[in-house]
Amino acid sequence: MITEERISTFIHSLDTGNTPFLDELEQYAVRENVPIIRPQVQSLLRLLLAVRKPVNILEVGTAIGFSALLMSEYGPEECRITTIEKYEKRIPLAKENFRRAGKQDQITLLEGDALELLKELTGPYDFIFMDAAKGQYIYFLPDILRLLAPGGLLVSDNVLQDGDILESRYAVIRRNRTIHSRMREYLYELKHNDRLQTDILPVGDGVTVSVRIN
Repeated sequence: MITEERISTFIHSLDTGNTPFLDELEQYAVRENVPIIRPQVQSLLRLLLAVRKPVNILEVGTAIGFSALLMSEYGPEECRITTIEKYEKRIPLAKENFRRAGKQDQITLLEGDALELLKELTGPYDFIFMDAAKGQYIYFLPDILRLLAPGGLLVSDNVLQDGDILESRYAVIRRNRTIHSRMREYLYELKHNDRLQTDILPVGDGVTVSVRIN
């Protein structure tokens, strides 16, 4: 948790929540220890979708389909979502969740490694949500920038690593050092790339919101 616990609890107490199906899916994820976007990030996404009203959405990292379903629910009725997932055990469950929600015609799930699949896409997308393996974000970025429409939003989740991102590389557990250095590189690139205007928000486990400059 990046923000102070009491403040986060108070803010979340004011939230209006999601649809019953999304609430059911969130409860399942908690029970089964499946990583999905945190409540604060859900609220941020709903706001950004209301402001931007994206028609073409790309998501990198489907898991069980929660965030794709949230975007389909709170985005414009005509929006179409392409989502990428390579973890084979979760793909059937995500597809079933799309079917149960009646969103199978609105959401297209691409199965495989995002690093390869992104190269095959043509876009443009006016909203891209990154929620995959954190150590891969920096490698996805060249194709993400190619696919992001001028004026489009790139939202990246889990960028602050529970606060570890501010620590020295040698203060981080050895097995996390590669992810730590790659995420630092990713954040630097987002903030210094002349095609993007980026802010880093201490929401959930850290979220970046980037706008593609014309």
